[in-house]
Amino acid sequence: MPNLDEIKRPIERELNVFEEKFKASMQSSVPLLDRVTHYIVKRKGKQMRPMFVFFSASLCGGITEATYRGAVLVELLHTASLVHDDVVDNSFERRGFFSINALWKNKIAVLVGDFLLARGMHLSINNNDLNLLSIVNDAVQQMSEGELLQMEKARKVDTDEGVYYEVIRRKTASLIASCCACGAASSGTDAGTIERMRLFGEKIGIAFQIKDDLFDFGTDDVGKPLGIDIKEKKITLPLIYSLNKVSRSEKHRIINLVKNHNEEPEKVSEVIHFVRNTGGMAYAEMQMHRFQEEAFDILKSFPDHEARTGLEQLVRFTTERNK
Repeated sequence: MPNLDEIKRPIERELNVFEEKFKASMQSSVPLLDRVTHYIVKRKGKQMRPMFVFFSASLCGGITEATYRGAVLVELLHTASLVHDDVVDNSFERRGFFSINALWKNKIAVLVGDFLLARGMHLSINNNDLNLLSIVNDAVQQMSEGELLQMEKARKVDTDEGVYYEVIRRKTASLIASCCACGAASSGTDAGTIERMRLFGEKIGIAFQIKDDLFDFGTDDVGKPLGIDIKEKKITLPLIYSLNKVSRSEKHRIINLVKNHNEEPEKVSEVIHFVRNTGGMAYAEMQMHRFQEEAFDILKSFPDHEARTGLEQLVRFTTERNK
């Protein structure tokens, strides 16, 4: 599998231009805001979302100025959601750096997140990109609903496979779907093609989240610490499958561990070993590959193109990564 730098190479120039436009989109006359947004820009991530936008636009007709605005809009939304999530989760670290709320407290973090959302809307309205704004606005709504649905189910420790897919479709997949749809829409293609790319992104987002959930039960050399989801009472696909494979009494025993003993390391370890020993990881991995193949089938409906290769490699990267 190519590394991320190799995958980026065909759109490296576009990503560099995007970075400058993204920085410019956050500029403010308020010094405190500028300090916070400068800190955000310094902690640049993998650029996965802009890559989906640019490759999708290139595949569907070509990269335009609207493509850059779409990439900036999605990244502003994503950054705002991370800032707000850290406040909600009372988290003081992200990607090895202090979170915004850790350095500037919750009130400032919430206002910065609001500012980033407002900047995204301003960018779209000023350039009459109402189609892009509509796509991203739908993702914001879905992400909020998905988060609340997951919180509700975590309180009851009650999630079946159907609800699990609904949560991750809204919470995670909707954002990647909006990247692909924005890229397609910015190229000027037709509504049918935009929908195909949206569905492609949704399937990748679901596969991505299943992969992330697998890390919770994986070996100790992965990037994500084990048992985090269990400690947060999140019932994910590996555990759902395993619970459905055992007797009612065993199912109740494991649910009780998750519900009432999720802060005890030995009990969390017991749940992890239960999932490993009852086929939960193998089943979740099989479902992840199913969504990956469905995404590849959508890509095959497009002509052979450098951008199609780039998207195929991105798909593999999201499902074969080790952290």
